[in-house]
Amino acid sequence: MKVYITLPVLNEFENLPALLSCLEAQHFNNRELIVCVNQPDEWWNIPEKIHICENNRKSLQWLNFISGNKVITLDKSSRGNGWQGKKHGVGWARKTTMDAASELASPEDIILSIDADSFYPPDFLDSVIASFEKHPAAAGLSAPYYHKLTGDETTDRCILRYEIYMRNYALNMLLIDNPYAFSAIGSGMACKVSAYRQNGGLTPKMSGEDFYFIVKLRKQGNIIVDSGVYVYPEARFSDRVYFGTGPAMIKGKAGNWDSYPIYPADAFLKVKQTFEAFEGLYDKDLPTPMDELLNTAVKGKPLWQPLRTNAASQQSFEKACMQRVDALRILQYLKETNPQYPDSNEERLNGFLQSAFKPDETLRKSLQHLSFTTTDIDTLNNIRDFMADCELNLQKKKGTV
Repeated sequence: MKVYITLPVLNEFENLPALLSCLEAQHFNNRELIVCVNQPDEWWNIPEKIHICENNRKSLQWLNFISGNKVITLDKSSRGNGWQGKKHGVGWARKTTMDAASELASPEDIILSIDADSFYPPDFLDSVIASFEKHPAAAGLSAPYYHKLTGDETTDRCILRYEIYMRNYALNMLLIDNPYAFSAIGSGMACKVSAYRQNGGLTPKMSGEDFYFIVKLRKQGNIIVDSGVYVYPEARFSDRVYFGTGPAMIKGKAGNWDSYPIYPADAFLKVKQTFEAFEGLYDKDLPTPMDELLNTAVKGKPLWQPLRTNAASQQSFEKACMQRVDALRILQYLKETNPQYPDSNEERLNGFLQSAFKPDETLRKSLQHLSFTTTDIDTLNNIRDFMADCELNLQKKKGTV
């Protein structure tokens, strides 16, 4: 089994040496790195973008210098080779590298997606291989992640707030046994080549391509969530993509966390009730908490009857329901219903962690007096660490979702 590591690069020259050192330190050696250095071709004619083009030029030169060391470089940045028209962005870069891996690899090989600003411990590739050997029928893998603090209070406060948002979502989804209970991060997702080919590969998006891809994999089969070895993405303010960690931190620095609320546990219970209704829906239409959103999505057309008509069995009907009410629909439902809950983000987090888990006395007091704006960094970090540990424990119990 060989691992094809795929890497999109834009304005990352300073990060590449450290990343390559991480990969060289891996215990697992049967690997190949495919890099796509990319940007729109028109950026060469835009003065404020020239510095990115020059940074990419240096990346290409450096990668070509070391190309004999298990590295394949795809040039989508030098003059005449950059993206044209609307086909550009991290989604196209990630797709280009993953498609190249699929063409080179055998069906049982693994395609691993990584990012240049992340750290990978020496046993990371071992954990990916071991996970697929443990769960041979799985369609994909979502590695656990953890953002190390930087020592800068503004940066650390923003990344902790964002990570707590992500972990609140994941913990609630794990507790309700939802099939989409994973975090989609481009720096730590993997799949068998056979699965990549079967589902038509990654669909390019300007942002969020990792989310859509792993949801696509989940509709194909289970996702491994217990690989155990963390990916450590860098906490940084970045506008390379339109949404995700970097843009969230930029908004958060300006005091705008509206797009990243601490969703209330009760809203997840409504999602659970909807999924539990799938069994009864095989016989007749029944009301579910998500009906209003789902009916809007199908534009007034029958919601469940077409799934019944096309289903060969109740099991296939329930699978079709799961695919229709996917992670995107769940996130849309959480966003649309969020204004119905008056509690603050801090009150929601406090209530959820106190009721679902058992924080010690010190952490309980911290949660009761929590303010994302004024609580000190050490306390926020303790809360984040507690949530990360809870998430990892739940992932180990489940293995796959």
